[in-house]
Amino acid sequence: MTERVFTGVDGERPASHSGAAPLRIAVIDTDSGFLQVLSKRLERLGWEHRVLASAVPTDTMVAMRLGAVVVDLSVLGPQAWEYLEKVTTELPGLPVIVCTGQSTVAQRVRGLRMGADDWLQKPCHPEELIARVEAVVRRRRHAEARNEAGPIAAGEIEIRADRFQAFVDDLSIDLTRREFELIELLASAEGRVLEREEIYQRVWGYAMARGDRSVDVFVRKLRQKLEKASPGWRYIHTHFGVGYRFSPEIADITVPVAPDAEVVAQPTDAVPARVSSPL
Repeated sequence: MTERVFTGVDGERPASHSGAAPLRIAVIDTDSGFLQVLSKRLERLGWEHRVLASAVPTDTMVAMRLGAVVVDLSVLGPQAWEYLEKVTTELPGLPVIVCTGQSTVAQRVRGLRMGADDWLQKPCHPEELIARVEAVVRRRRHAEARNEAGPIAAGEIEIRADRFQAFVDDLSIDLTRREFELIELLASAEGRVLEREEIYQRVWGYAMARGDRSVDVFVRKLRQKLEKASPGWRYIHTHFGVGYRFSPEIADITVPVAPDAEVVAQPTDAVPARVSSPL
């Protein structure tokens, strides 16, 4: 097994362009041209990285204290799938990004179902690979934070991060994953108004394109589900031109009062109908 030791920028290390702390990653690959460009970019980011030319035991990966691993399955030969499954099974907390050559849909689906967090097909730009690594690590950290946090009680709703779901009287509101991430973000803001751009960045994971209405569409769907499950409350409030605020408030519902039956009576001066007498 040939490898290059961890390398990085000496002294103070800058944060990555996403604002996250520098990572330590291993790259299992032998594409010298790709690795040269990638390594230079990682060094500028301050990431420590080790390039490996073949598979390493999982206990060695544990000793490396990695934040993520990038693997080209073509480097591993016939044992590639077995090795991928071994890593994802024995190291479930380690983000795994497959960056390999031409592949079929079936192969990509197989890898993701085995536990790979993302799949990128070569040729690709190293910058895209870095962005995908950051996105995977960010999602993992958010998931860990959710597991540590307790339920959020809001009005009649209980938001359970450990189950990716919200409940009213122990009945699930049946949210999609994206809808749950949206309500969790809004509820965690504790009444603060979140701008659309911030919501998109934190839920979708990247910058919102100009004219994109995804946030508004998902907020509308989420609001409809919440109001159906908990009709006596209003949870999401719109701040036009800015964004949205989550604050449980009792709904102001005006119930029409039916007229009193005793008030409705026949008029006393009604003229009786004339009855024609027979000829």
